[in-house]
Amino acid sequence: MIIFPAIDIYDGQCVRLYKGDYSTASKVADSPLETARRFEMEGAAFLHMVDLNGAKEAKRVNGPIFEEIAAKTSLKIQVGGGIRSLETCEYYLNRGISRVILGSVAVKNPTLVIEAVKQYGERIVVGIDAREGKVACEGWLDTSDVNYIELAKKMESVGVKTIVFTDISRDGTLSGPNLEQLNAMNKAVSCDVIASGGVSSLEDLKALKELELYGAICGKSLYSGAFRLSEAIAAGR
Repeated sequence: MIIFPAIDIYDGQCVRLYKGDYSTASKVADSPLETARRFEMEGAAFLHMVDLNGAKEAKRVNGPIFEEIAAKTSLKIQVGGGIRSLETCEYYLNRGISRVILGSVAVKNPTLVIEAVKQYGERIVVGIDAREGKVACEGWLDTSDVNYIELAKKMESVGVKTIVFTDISRDGTLSGPNLEQLNAMNKAVSCDVIASGGVSSLEDLKALKELELYGAICGKSLYSGAFRLSEAIAAGR
């Protein structure tokens, strides 16, 4: 199981949110680049990054930060937040970003996902963020009537190979991942599933590995010192 350390960017700063609430944004590190370099030194091969301003404003905002990290580290970076067009996909994928994550458009403009997969294949990841099993959009500010499993199956049918699943109620809480929903999704589709939200301990990571998930994202747990990245990577092996 691949461990993805997370760097969320809001107003150019490394922050974490509590349950996706922007008013709870708290700075967790001084420099995005130095944080990424530290993760790289500790053994990371992959990095999960989110443009929180972009997610909220439905456009690319913090792109230069992601580009700099891609240029100055060897990390394989996946970026989400505010990616609403093929132009934005192309922008990132031509500037050193390994994969882009489409979130809101999977619900609101699935045709875009189809076109993106046709052009970029496995470099297109879909992020499914749910609140009580219903998919949330627009930086988690809106909740749809779409069930998270239904959306996962639809994305699988159009060729999506990787899904990042977040239970919003667990995100940034250190309360443990939603193993039940993650297991249900992993069994429902053939896509690689990456768990996001709530990881608080090495035991959580071991439980996710037992579900045979493709990957797990670690954010607040790393910044709070719950465990070291090197320990997480070892637990995922």
